[in-house]
Amino acid sequence: MLQSVRHKLSSSRALRIVTAARDEFARHGFDGARVDQIARRAGVNKQLLFYYFHSKRGLFDAALTSGGAEFEEALAQLGSRDGRPLDRLRATLEAQFDFLATHADLVTLLTQGGRAGARPFAPAIKRLVVLLAEGQGLGQVRDDVDPHLAAAQALVLMVAYLGLEPLITASAPPLGADEPALRERWKEAAVRLVLQGVTAR
Repeated sequence: MLQSVRHKLSSSRALRIVTAARDEFARHGFDGARVDQIARRAGVNKQLLFYYFHSKRGLFDAALTSGGAEFEEALAQLGSRDGRPLDRLRATLEAQFDFLATHADLVTLLTQGGRAGARPFAPAIKRLVVLLAEGQGLGQVRDDVDPHLAAAQALVLMVAYLGLEPLITASAPPLGADEPALRERWKEAAVRLVLQGVTAR
């Protein structure tokens, strides 16, 4: 699916369609999004949209997959594989949060992603799993930690907060009073929580 979407995005028209779709789905959700509105904003007719993506579901998958590809490309910029796995885990978690915090449309799409065939989180989870498993091999990460579960939980701490930030701040006034520093404090606390939970003693 990812390769297929990347191939389609070599077309400027398909790229315009996906860009318009990401915004429409983020604003209105899958059920409320209008295909004719996406086509209009992309400057194409609906026939071309369906030629590229076949259905509204296919278009949603493409929008989600393209966002996931951007997410993974941003993480790839972290570069060096040197250093302790736990240090690289910290850097990866911080980079994931920072990327998602500046891509609100992707966070919204991800919270709807259960209806999609795309798996945009898979590369990000795999990246964390590899670091956790490497840490276990070196005795730095607890042996009883399930790397897949811990990786998924770490991402949930980030995506759930970013997706629910207005509700959280409204429900806990002391947190809301700390804006705009709250988001940075949440990132630091979430990363610390993950690291303390997995580190071998």
